[in-house]
Amino acid sequence: MAPLGDGADSAASPNLVVSFGEMLIDFVPDVAGLSLAESGGFVKAPGGAPANVACAISKLGGSSAFLGKFGDDEFGHMLVNILKQNGVNAEGCLFDQHARTALAFVTLKKNGEREFMFYRNPSADMLLTEAELNLDLIRRAKIFHYGSISLISEPCRGAHLAAMRAAKAAGILCSYDPNVRLPLWPSEEAARTGSLKLLIVTDGDKGCRYFTKDFKGSVPGYKVNTIDTTGAGDAFVGSLLVNVAKDDNIFHNEEKLREALKFSNACGAICTTQKGAIPALPTVAAAQELIAKGN
Repeated sequence: MAPLGDGADSAASPNLVVSFGEMLIDFVPDVAGLSLAESGGFVKAPGGAPANVACAISKLGGSSAFLGKFGDDEFGHMLVNILKQNGVNAEGCLFDQHARTALAFVTLKKNGEREFMFYRNPSADMLLTEAELNLDLIRRAKIFHYGSISLISEPCRGAHLAAMRAAKAAGILCSYDPNVRLPLWPSEEAARTGSLKLLIVTDGDKGCRYFTKDFKGSVPGYKVNTIDTTGAGDAFVGSLLVNVAKDDNIFHNEEKLREALKFSNACGAICTTQKGAIPALPTVAAAQELIAKGN
């Protein structure tokens, strides 16, 4: 899929998924299993769950756009260029001259799981205002996807809620990935609430569970050589949204849903076999190959 510029016409893409929220730089230790203080060096990697999802969708042949704010700095411009290079429509991206692009130092433990230290006080993504929203881009979407971090503080929280209202008023399907990072929230209670058509719970290498009004069940995962779990959930979400955008009857057809979740489990598993999120996002062919191999 060819990269899309700032002015790309997403109206020509009927299955567009617009991701809203943060994109940042993850600094990942070059040696796993060490604390941040013990690490001698770090690998710089683009990250941020909503942006990872946008890139995953595009890499799997879907149509995606990203809406968010960056610092008017080298990291911010680098990240927007990465979106474009990955085929993501960047016309919803803004730059702030008075705030920096967010950073996160991510400690990889020996089992590939992570611990986070964030630098965002406030970062540019937190300063997006309602007046800066590209509502036209949102209204052209089939799915509006977002996480929880953009709901933590103002003014981004207000912009996020306004974007959700615009999406719902336009009859657009809303997709929410809680992606909870409790150190960023004032309390656990502040991070709760919700109502939905489909609930998916991911269980790492065990696969996932699904719940709708009509049926529920689980789909097993895939065993791979896990190096870094960063972005695995985003690869899962992106691949699921590609299938939902193509056919939203998936909510009512358990067989179709299970097939989509099998594919999503494979995408999530493949993403754990490399360091970083966006560089590790899988292709359709790689996911199909893992599915063919079985567990």
